[in-house]
This record gives sequence, C-alpha cells and structure tokens, in this order.
Amino acid sequence: MGVFRLYDRAVEWVAGRVQEGFALFFLRLVLAGIFWRSGQTKIAEGTWFTISENTFFLFQEEYSGVPLPSHLAAIMATVSEHLFPILLVLGLFTRLSAFALLGMAMVIQLFVYPDAWWQVHALWVAMALVLIVRGGGWLSLDAVLARQQGRQATS
Repeated sequence: MGVFRLYDRAVEWVAGRVQEGFALFFLRLVLAGIFWRSGQTKIAEGTWFTISENTFFLFQEEYSGVPLPSHLAAIMATVSEHLFPILLVLGLFTRLSAFALLGMAMVIQLFVYPDAWWQVHALWVAMALVLIVRGGGWLSLDAVLARQQGRQATS
C-alpha cells in the first residue's frame, strides 16, 4: 500500500495546475518552433515578409499535389506558418491556432510527404491535439482573457 500511496502523491504533484501550465507552454513553443522555422525558409533572404521565388517554384513543382492553385497555397502556407506560431507562443486563440496547424500537418501528410507519418507528422498531430483539447493553460493570453470575461460577467 505504501508504494501506491507514494505513486498517487507523485501523480497528484505532477498533474498540478502550475506544472500543467508550464508543460502546455513548452508544448506551444515546440509546435510553434517547428512551423515558424518552416515558414522562415519561405521568406526571401534580407526581407521581412517577401515570399521567395523558390517558394513559389516548390509549390508549383514539388508540392503540386496540394489541391489548391500553387500560388495561393504558397501564400497561405507562408502566412499560416508565421501567424499561428506567434499566436501559439502568446497563448492567444490557442485551440484555433493548433487546429490550423493540425490542418497544415494533415495537408502535408496527405499531399506532400505521405511517407513521413511516423517519423514526423504523427508527433505534430499529437502536439496539436493536446493543445486543442487542453488549451493554452494558465500561462497564456487565453487564460487572461477568460479571467477578464469572467469578471465582466459577474460585475
């Protein structure tokens, strides 16, 4: 019985609100970092946000399986890989941002790199799903907004 009690105490501590908040923050950072770095490869060197000619070429040739016009797909991917990671880091619209990146991961899986499920995309999907289900945690702007809305509703 002593071992189970010790285990239960450890689980109770690890599953605390503070620890969960830090874990969800780290998860948001990791998922954001994956997509942000990918988005940065689509920007012309030395510019703030000019999509490179190479990006348009890749979407026309290598990523041609995406069921959208290549020019539109390049713009949507580049904007998404910058906007949603920023929102994730801030913890603002966390569930929406994670859902958008989940959609991107599935498009990449289905239409671009179908052999990369277990090596890469399953991990992206798992991270996004946790954030969709759990949200950004207490260490997010979502939590700040929720607290403000709660106070306004009771005032």
